[in-house]
Amino acid sequence: MSIVNYSLDAYERPKLSPPNGEKRLLLHSCCAPCAGEIMEAVASADIETTIFFYNPNIHPVDEYELRKEENVRFAKKLGMAIVDGDYDKDEWFERTKGQENEPERGARCTTCFDMRFEVTAKYAKEHGFDLISSTLGISRWKDMNQINGCGHRSGALYDVPYWDFNWRKKGGSSRMLELSKKEEFYQQEYCGCVYSLRDTNRWRASKGRDKIERGVKFYQEAKLKLAQND
Repeated sequence: MSIVNYSLDAYERPKLSPPNGEKRLLLHSCCAPCAGEIMEAVASADIETTIFFYNPNIHPVDEYELRKEENVRFAKKLGMAIVDGDYDKDEWFERTKGQENEPERGARCTTCFDMRFEVTAKYAKEHGFDLISSTLGISRWKDMNQINGCGHRSGALYDVPYWDFNWRKKGGSSRMLELSKKEEFYQQEYCGCVYSLRDTNRWRASKGRDKIERGVKFYQEAKLKLAQND
């Protein structure tokens, strides 16, 4: 059986089609590293796509701005429209009250995804989009079933279908990393919220590692080339 090379340079992307022939996709984006591969996939398929950056979970605000600007930078490179959603952090803290100590992939994450997808679906309904999706599912750190459940539930509230395409398959997760290094995206080291920052630093301390130093680490293409030559 032949082995398929799914790398950026070798992989011939299939022509993706929305599930029911929808015309306009509003793609919720969590960050440039997760979004990059998906943005290239829909762009190569000529699917009319607008990026919706709505992530009031990201803490603190300078971290939010840096992640947003990286996404804006790549959207501009592709000539893709991007919408800057509100940084409604007070509402996020209100909705997650009492869930401060929930683990990653727990109830707090469901609350967080619900909030972000509900706003995405509402914006889509109000601005003529007939399909929504999200870049969150490409990360292997996330529970895809949890994300898809939140997406479908939120879309149903506004009668806008959620596209639960598996962006990880056929090398998607690997190309995500490859593209991040090629574009030298900002490399965040925690999911985004204040509680994930807290828990990641606690884990690092238990391993004798220093706390996260935010805003300084970027993917490097040179490291990718060295890895390929090992």
